[in-house]
Amino acid sequence: MNDLHATRLTLLAGGSDARTEMERAIALSESPACAHVFTRTMFGEARVAAAASAPESRLAGLAFTSKDLFDVAGQPTPAGSAVLSHAPAAPTDSLAVARLRAAGGVLTGRTNMTEFAFSGVGVNPHHGTPANVSDTATPRIPGGSSSGAAISVASGAAFIGLGSDTGGSIRIPAALNGIVGFKNTARLTPADGALPLSTTLDTVCAMTRSVRDAVTAHEILSARQVTPGSAPLSAYRLAVVKNIFLDDLEPAVATAFERTLATLRATGAHIHEIELPELADLQAINATGGFSAAESYAWHRLLLERSGAGYDPRVAQRILRGAGMKAHEYIDLVRARRDWIARVEKALAPFDAVVSPTVPITAPSIASVAPGAERDDEFFRINALLLRNPSIVNMLDGCAISLPCHAHGELPVGLMLWHGAMHDDAVLAVALQAERTLQK
Repeated sequence: MNDLHATRLTLLAGGSDARTEMERAIALSESPACAHVFTRTMFGEARVAAAASAPESRLAGLAFTSKDLFDVAGQPTPAGSAVLSHAPAAPTDSLAVARLRAAGGVLTGRTNMTEFAFSGVGVNPHHGTPANVSDTATPRIPGGSSSGAAISVASGAAFIGLGSDTGGSIRIPAALNGIVGFKNTARLTPADGALPLSTTLDTVCAMTRSVRDAVTAHEILSARQVTPGSAPLSAYRLAVVKNIFLDDLEPAVATAFERTLATLRATGAHIHEIELPELADLQAINATGGFSAAESYAWHRLLLERSGAGYDPRVAQRILRGAGMKAHEYIDLVRARRDWIARVEKALAPFDAVVSPTVPITAPSIASVAPGAERDDEFFRINALLLRNPSIVNMLDGCAISLPCHAHGELPVGLMLWHGAMHDDAVLAVALQAERTLQK
């Protein structure tokens, strides 16, 4: 499956055109692989926009999708819910959607998501759950909360899946579907016109088919130029954090990760195993509920009073945990996080990036975590496992990318490269080199 860069070069060479590529994207969007992927499609508008596009533009009239929590002019922004399905229409596009359109991208639809973005599993009781494209025999979870965005990219229906990442909501579905997901430093991309989960942790970002496409998407969304350089892997010092990140790995993930480390070392990468004792402090720091619970409750409290019965019970349960946080506990949380970030950044200062499994498991079946109180325990167990590794980077205010590291025929496994805030270009540079090495 060609990535955006290769397809754009084909357009410029006259080997195809935006109309043809759009029809291909729409056909895939309407295929069984994209069942439950879209909450709303805009195929008629997309055909018109593609026909009027310029191949010289950065996105050349090619398809992108938008997670259901981003404003699109003239449409409500339900964020995967039922309670906001008839909300007033947004007067303008969110800034992220506007920037992708201005770069020549064509929006084909709004994508399904975990209701209000509050889980890493991707199950939605209102709109159905899109199935992972990696296994046609057993319907598996897509990962969340940017579930539909991930499937739109993995299925070939879109080149960019616009989403958000609060605790892994881009990287989890990217890892489980075998695509690329880049979570930039949060401050680099504007959240204007995006319905929030946690104003402290939310990051506007995207999933793509390749790392070079991730660079392009990030440059457009952040309105900045990435300068990753072209140094080989041997020029970088990489770390593997042994505690927490490598705990309880599913055998398939452990095998893929160890094989990947061996491949990177064989290419000359300098990889050092380290401990981060600071990770043990996170449970105490978040003991009163953490940022997502407190900040989501502040946004949802009146809506919950009016329409709480219409919420996904699993989502409502997590939001309501924020009702009990006291003002001094929130202030203590802010201070504790600031101190924790300083200590972790000091420990990671000698390294250009950290290498970890994105998540410790492959995608479980949808049936095992489908809506229903009898499956709640398993749902929350899986959710905690999926969020464990990527959420640490959000707490760090850092940046991270997930790229595929499994072998052909295996269920997808993600390799996460990460660091603290504003190390985005270095992380992308390592990712470009790692992807080239792993694809050989």
